Amino acid sequence: MTLNFTQATEVTSLGAHRFGIDLDANWTVMGKPNGGYLMAVMARAVEAQLRLEGVLHPFPVAGSALYASVPDCGPAELNVEILRSGRSASQAHVILEQGGVAQVTGQFTFGGLDHEEAPRYATHDDIVVPPFDDCFRLPAINSSGLHVGILEGSEQRLDPATLGWTGIGQTGHGELRGWVRFEDGQDFDPYSLLFVGDCYPPATFNLGSVGWVPTLQLSVYVRALPAPGPLKVRQSITVVHGRLVDEVCHVIDAEGTLVAQATQLAQARFA
Repeated sequence: MTLNFTQATEVTSLGAHRFGIDLDANWTVMGKPNGGYLMAVMARAVEAQLRLEGVLHPFPVAGSALYASVPDCGPAELNVEILRSGRSASQAHVILEQGGVAQVTGQFTFGGLDHEEAPRYATHDDIVVPPFDDCFRLPAINSSGLHVGILEGSEQRLDPATLGWTGIGQTGHGELRGWVRFEDGQDFDPYSLLFVGDCYPPATFNLGSVGWVPTLQLSVYVRALPAPGPLKVRQSITVVHGRLVDEVCHVIDAEGTLVAQATQLAQARFA
C-alpha cells in the first residue's frame, strides 16, 4: 500500500519518550530516505511528545538536523527530549536510531503559525517561473536508471531554463526554480514544508557535480501556514569551496507568501 506523506510520517508511542516508525520506501532517493522526509518524521515525534505532556504548541517553526549516517527503510526508533516549554514556544532534541545506533539528530522549536498575518518586513524576491504545466516534470527514474521515490509521491516541475544538466537549459548557474505538489493532491502543512526544504535535486548539477550529493546539515524555518495549491521553490547555491557546498531554498505558496526557507551544507564531487 502506498502511503501519503502524512501517513508515512506517523509515529507510534513506545513509552518513556520513545517512538517507533517504519521509514517508508516511497519517500527515498536511490533507496535511502530523503533528508527532508526524515526531518518531518522527527518533528512528528516531537509533536507527539508535546501532546503527551499537555503542551499545545502544534507546529514546527524551526528545525535543524545533522545526518551522521543514512538510515535504511524499515523500522526505526526516535528518542525525544523536551528541553523547554514556554508560553509561546517549546524546544526539543530528538535522535533517530536504527539498531541502537544514532543515525540522525535534530533540534526543533515548536509554536503557533497562522496564514492571515502579513510580514512586517521582507527583502526576498518573488520566484519567477513559467506556469506549472509549462515546466518540465522530473521523472521518478532518471536517465541513468536510478529510482527517485520522492518523485512519485511529489510532482516536481522545473523551469526548463534551469535544467542545464539534462541538456534542456543552460549550465554554469547554480540555481533551480519550479513548482512542487503532492501527487495525491494533499495540501501542504508545516510538517511537509520541512520536506519541501530538501526535496529538489542539488543545484550543483548545473555546475558539473557528479554522483550523490549527501546532506551534512539541514536547517528549515517554517514562516506561515501555506495556502492550498502547489508551491514555488527556488534552490540556489551561495558558495562551493572544495567539496563543500551550501544551498539556500525559498518556498512561496499560491498567494505569494514566503512559507518556508532552508539552508543546507552538503558534499559534492566534480569531474
